[in-house]
Amino acid sequence: MQRITQYPLLQEIQNRWSARAFSTKAVEQDDLYALIEAATFAPSALNEQPWRFILGNKPDDLSILKQALFPSNHDWAQHAPVLIALCSKKTTTFNGKENFYSRFDVGAAWAFLSLEANRRDLIAHAIGGFDKKMIHDHYALEEDIEVVLMIAIGYVGDIKSLSEKYQEREKPGLRRPFMESILTK
Repeated sequence: MQRITQYPLLQEIQNRWSARAFSTKAVEQDDLYALIEAATFAPSALNEQPWRFILGNKPDDLSILKQALFPSNHDWAQHAPVLIALCSKKTTTFNGKENFYSRFDVGAAWAFLSLEANRRDLIAHAIGGFDKKMIHDHYALEEDIEVVLMIAIGYVGDIKSLSEKYQEREKPGLRRPFMESILTK
């Protein structure tokens, strides 16, 4: 389904959506690293670049990240060949104080990663339902590192691999007209 926009947009923006049906096809390391590099080009407050990545592209790390998924997300994300835990450094490097914009910056990194994934015909599906503490503890992350988001990455697979509940939802989500998001007219 081609989304209709009122104005011309980058195809990667217009066509991006969060699919759940994954193929078993492996994601090449160069493609995975390109997604990470794209994420690192996101803007960040004071150029802090607070994003950190735990890559679940090797069996041991992939297994740990799958174990952290809540059951409703495990149902479909377990088939993704790659999971990434996207983390944020909560303090600034120049004075060690709280970086109030770190999550915002990590969100920008996620957006850049997802657009590059779309450009490479990969799915990148953000996941909020998982055990952040389990990941933090397993990897013995420093106290100022927060696990923010998990991302399932892979190629589009057969919709029949999904439970019936998810088969019904396996399509681009509708967007409200952009004018409804503008608070001033």
